[in-house]
Amino acid sequence: MGAAEPLRSVLWVKRQRCAVSLDPARALLRWWRSPGPGAGAPGADACSLPISEIITVEETDTHGKRSSSGKWQKMEKPFAFTVHCVKRARRHRWKWAQVTFCCAEEPLCHLWLHALQELLGKLTSRPKHLLVFINPFGGKGQGKRIYERKVAPLFTLASITTEIIVTERANQAKESLYEINIDKYDGIVCVGGDGMFSEVLHGLIGRTQQNAGVDQNQPRAALVPSPLRIGIIPAGSTDCVCFSTVGTNDAETSALHIIVGDSLPMDVSSVHHNSTLLRYSVSLLGYGFYGDIIKDSEKKRWMGLIRYDFSGLKTFLSHHCYEGTVSFLPARHTVGSPRDRKPCRAGCFVCRQSKQQLEEEQKKSLYGLANTEEVEEWKVVCGKFLAINATNMSCACPRSPRGLSPAAHLGDGSSDLILIRKCSRFNFLRFLVRHTNQYDQFDFAFVEVYRVRKFQFLSKQPEDEEGGLRERGKTRFGPMCSDTPACCGTASSSSWNCDGELLSSSSIEVRVHCQLVRLFARGIEEGPKEEPDS
Repeated sequence: MGAAEPLRSVLWVKRQRCAVSLDPARALLRWWRSPGPGAGAPGADACSLPISEIITVEETDTHGKRSSSGKWQKMEKPFAFTVHCVKRARRHRWKWAQVTFCCAEEPLCHLWLHALQELLGKLTSRPKHLLVFINPFGGKGQGKRIYERKVAPLFTLASITTEIIVTERANQAKESLYEINIDKYDGIVCVGGDGMFSEVLHGLIGRTQQNAGVDQNQPRAALVPSPLRIGIIPAGSTDCVCFSTVGTNDAETSALHIIVGDSLPMDVSSVHHNSTLLRYSVSLLGYGFYGDIIKDSEKKRWMGLIRYDFSGLKTFLSHHCYEGTVSFLPARHTVGSPRDRKPCRAGCFVCRQSKQQLEEEQKKSLYGLANTEEVEEWKVVCGKFLAINATNMSCACPRSPRGLSPAAHLGDGSSDLILIRKCSRFNFLRFLVRHTNQYDQFDFAFVEVYRVRKFQFLSKQPEDEEGGLRERGKTRFGPMCSDTPACCGTASSSSWNCDGELLSSSSIEVRVHCQLVRLFARGIEEGPKEEPDS
């Protein structure tokens, strides 16, 4: 058989005579019931399996097995091979499945084995050697157990070798990535929650910039993408990043995405204060309501996971609002909007087109036009806010299946900036409730949402540590908001919640770096089909 020639035979699957077809050009394996001597045409019950979703193929020992149905008694010593593959289940879950094909002759069995293994060998995007960080304390403390029971056997099946580091303290994963030789790995896997992912993210980005000689403390620095992908095995309390990129918090599903070598580019926001990098963010930057929740919950770690509910209720009842100025650069390169009800899905057109348009804009900067355009396009909003949220993704989770911004895109080079102005406690409750249903949470007079490339926030407070940003803000944006009375009051300061971590400064500069990192994921699939039983 030639490299691109289809292979077709009559084999037995679950004691049924089936026509089996392998199409190398389409990278597709199909089989369907064929009761007669001829192969026949595929019917409605035909099963299709992309080669890219086959985990491995191995020869099967059929010694001692007998058929009770009598349908294939002529095959006195059947030869068989088993295809281990992905099977789609409900709610975006993937399951490990296997299909055994029986042949009457040994050469035919070896022909199929060789053809399938040859096609699998051409899938160069699959990882062969991974570095795995396991957080044994995150969530309910089940990270090590989840990895050993659900993930490690699948990696072994797929012939993936691993080096495992079980972390013993905070920031160990981040520090390790600065020290070890990461060039020998095909990817980094983190087993834990969003905090563990953030550690790996910071370590990988920081190590990449260090190797490239890029100063991360410069807000305008062009960061270099890392060639390594990050895999997330969810074992935390919310696992927002995993849920927003895969559609489920299921360890087996995430492991299978890693095995088949999926790749999903994702935006990362850098957060600076006075030309000092504070943190990177991929999900939520929240000031006011969400910042107060994380600040209060840090004092109640002894309560366990219930501390988030307790702090959330306490923060809602206190109903604090904060005064400040938000300045932002609209993301005019994007082809979508926060309210277009077009969520980010696998193979997202918005992300592809937005990245292309952003690259075209960046080429214009070579002619010295970028700075002039930015000053003209910056917009300013002043006032008192209950919350200021910036999301690079939907921030969906099991409690809020659509997230804080349902139409936010993972790789379009922008962030959705959500401003919740001062309102009654009842109206704010109505806004929060809409995160759990299908109604538009932005359809309120006190809520504004913008898709932005960069933004700054200046807190209305007389603190020396805010002076640098404040002076720059006056120089660039002062005349634009001088007519707004809301800027003239004084108010206390909140804190920024950056992906679950508190920031030390309330006044910040944020810039979105388009598709800076890649995950072992493919995005949430639209209307996943449930495969028929094989």
